[in-house]
Amino acid sequence: MTHDWKAIDEAVRVEPGKKSKLRARECVGADLLPDREVAEGALKDCAKAIDVLQDRLWAERSRALLVVLQGIDTSGKDGTVRGVFNQCGPLGVSVTAFGKPTEEELAHDYLWRVHAAVPKKGMIGVFNRSHYEDVLVAKVRGLAPKDAIEQRYDQINAFEKHLSENGVTVLKFMLHISKEEQRQRLQERLDKPEKNWKFNAGDLEDRKLWDEYQAAYETLLDRCSTEHAPWRVIPADKKWRRNAIIAAIVHGTLEEMNPRYPVVEWKPTDYVVE
Repeated sequence: MTHDWKAIDEAVRVEPGKKSKLRARECVGADLLPDREVAEGALKDCAKAIDVLQDRLWAERSRALLVVLQGIDTSGKDGTVRGVFNQCGPLGVSVTAFGKPTEEELAHDYLWRVHAAVPKKGMIGVFNRSHYEDVLVAKVRGLAPKDAIEQRYDQINAFEKHLSENGVTVLKFMLHISKEEQRQRLQERLDKPEKNWKFNAGDLEDRKLWDEYQAAYETLLDRCSTEHAPWRVIPADKKWRRNAIIAAIVHGTLEEMNPRYPVVEWKPTDYVVE
C-alpha cells in the first residue's frame, strides 16, 4: 500500500523563494500519516520498490540520485538510512557520513570533500550530514568568518544546480524534531547500556545552542530551497512516520525519473546456453 506522495511532498516542501517558518512547522505530523500500521506497510512497499528502481538506475547508468539528510543530534539520520534503503543491495547505494573535516580536507575548499562523494551514474548516494554543516556548525560555532559563510549560500545553490544539470537529482530532507523529543532520546542513550556507545557529551553542548541552531537551519532553508533542489522539512518526532514520508518521496521521485533497462542490440534468441 502506498500513499499520495505528491500530497505528502507538498505538505513538507519549502517552496523556493518563500520563508520556511521552521519553528512553526510540525515535528509530529499526525495529519500526514495518522495510521501507524498503514504507514509501516507503505514503508515496506516503498523500500522494495526503491530497490527495483535502483536496479534499473544502475543498468541505465546515465543518472544518479543524491539524498541529503540533515538534522540535529538524535533526529534520526542513521535510522532513516536503515529504514528507507534497507532493501537495496550494498552495491547500489553509497552512504557518506560527514564528520569533522580532516587535515587534508581543510587544505581544500569546503565543497571539495563533498563533490568527491557525489554518487556516480547509476547510484543512489546518501549524505548523512553534508555541505550544509558549513553554514550550520561553522556559523553557530564561529568556525569561519561571517562574510565567508554569507557567500556560501549562493555557492551551495550553484553547486547543486551544477549537479542537477549534470544528471544528479538532489533530494534534501531536514529531520525536524522537538527539543523535548531530543531530550528523551539523549536520556535513552544514558539509560540503556546498549545505547551508551551512541552518547557524545558534545551533544549536550550543542543542545545549549538549540535556538542558535534553529535560527541557522531556518536561514539555510530560506536561502537554499531552490527549484532544482528544494528542501523538505520532515516531522521526525515519530520515527516510523519520518521514514514513511521520506520513503514515499524517494520512491515517487525515482518513479518520475523512470530509469529504463537498456535495449541490447543483439537478439537473445541468437544464443544458447549449453
